[in-house]
Amino acid sequence: MLTYKSLAKVERAFRSLKSIDLHIRPIRHWNDDCIRAHVFLCMLAYCVEWHMRDALRELIFDDDDIEAAQATRKSVVAKARRSESAKQKDATRRTPEDLPVQSFQDLLKDMGTLTRNTIRFESSASEFNQLTESTTLQRCVLDLLSTHA
Repeated sequence: MLTYKSLAKVERAFRSLKSIDLHIRPIRHWNDDCIRAHVFLCMLAYCVEWHMRDALRELIFDDDDIEAAQATRKSVVAKARRSESAKQKDATRRTPEDLPVQSFQDLLKDMGTLTRNTIRFESSASEFNQLTESTTLQRCVLDLLSTHA
């Protein structure tokens, strides 16, 4: 029964692979090597997403205490329940450290605002790089990702 219920994770993975947010459009390959390469890149992208979701679990709406959630179930066929910490995140939309809780896609969009700009002065032909200043949430994301590498 657990194996059957885990199929939902596989279905979510394929929905994620084909979502608009990943910008994967229908591609028609006529060469076996291109088909294999495309499938490999899709699976690699999902693998990266899976590891990122695991590392960032406390900042997104995913349940961050799966063992506690499973302990509340009477059997594997019973409806899955969220842990108390996940319910708290859902209700307050904040982490215990008072950081905002977001969806995974919204968190990626937030991280996408970090940029490095090259500033060039025409008069002196000099240039330098300017980095955007990261927010507390962005620093936390980078810390979580670097400790799970």
